[in-house]
Amino acid sequence: KEKYASQIQVLFGIELGLQPHLMREHARYVKSFDFDFVIGSSHVCNGRDPYFPSFYEGRPEEEAYREYFESILENIKKFKNFDVYGHLDYVVRYGPNKDAEYTYEKYQDIFDKILNLLLENEKGLEINTGGLKYGLRETNPTIAILKRYRQLGGEIITVGSDAHVPSYIGYEFEKAADILKECGFSYYTTFQNRLPEYHKL
Repeated sequence: KEKYASQIQVLFGIELGLQPHLMREHARYVKSFDFDFVIGSSHVCNGRDPYFPSFYEGRPEEEAYREYFESILENIKKFKNFDVYGHLDYVVRYGPNKDAEYTYEKYQDIFDKILNLLLENEKGLEINTGGLKYGLRETNPTIAILKRYRQLGGEIITVGSDAHVPSYIGYEFEKAADILKECGFSYYTTFQNRLPEYHKL
């Protein structure tokens, strides 16, 4: 941070993979460092990882997706020390049919509970372009979810790419900006010292 201060601004953030039994550990960890930005997200669902085919075996895809979304609601009811929720429908990256038969409307009941709780707790949402490189039709979450979040009054929206390697940093961010405008957003958000800063799209 000191070395490159004259060239770029370096901020300090973390993504927490939320699980109910880790809540106290996460709470202690977040308080242990001066993070600028904390993403809450779900990767493991009830002890199983949706990345692996075994999560979907022996049941309808819709049942597996719904279990994952319900686990998100449980996570955010129990843990609130994060700034935005990341890649809300991450599970569709790895389902047997990915997003071929997936729509917001099919899971609207649980999504609306999630979005309303995020808003009640003054938390934001991430638009993540990583799904596009996995062959999805849309970002995570989809345009319909982003529109619903905005319709409900959501304004805190960050942009991520799940880069993992340098070549994917900022992947399809121009497309993300167009999507956010389409969904009714005028600004995107960054965080410093855990406080949101708004930037014109």
